[in-house]
Amino acid sequence: MKSKNSLKTKKTEEPGQPVDLFNLRAPAGSHKRRKYLGRGSSSGHGKTSTRGSKGQTSRAGRHFYLGFEGGQSPLVRKMPKRGFANIFRKEYQIINLANLVKIKEATINPEVLALHGLIKDKHKLVKVLGQGEIKKPVSIQAHAFSKKAAEEIKKAGGTVEVINV
Repeated sequence: MKSKNSLKTKKTEEPGQPVDLFNLRAPAGSHKRRKYLGRGSSSGHGKTSTRGSKGQTSRAGRHFYLGFEGGQSPLVRKMPKRGFANIFRKEYQIINLANLVKIKEATINPEVLALHGLIKDKHKLVKVLGQGEIKKPVSIQAHAFSKKAAEEIKKAGGTVEVINV
């Protein structure tokens, strides 16, 4: 067995010396020695080879799932299940008309909204809601509009374009 001093590597790079193939070395502590198990009490790992006492956890190939209770029926399976997850639900990023007033461009689409920091992701669905007022005519492209938002935009002389996914 090597002593701790012999495990340290020599300083490879001195100031001004280029790094090349002849002086490349792994950094100190980057390679951990293998733990040899089951080699008796003199190996330094004791009679149980660092596995604790007897039983299922000391055997090779043991694998338990999260919440395993030693063969007893787990608490997760005893609890009643309620509701369901709607896999068809559409998650929209919401934007109000009051926020659109700040943008000085003639056409507003998800790319422009992401550029101004009003939405987080230009690739996700965007829905425009009618909170606030819009005065100037603008062309707005989004995946969905509320009725009030569509009316307000058309009343101001703008156009509403629904992006189909």
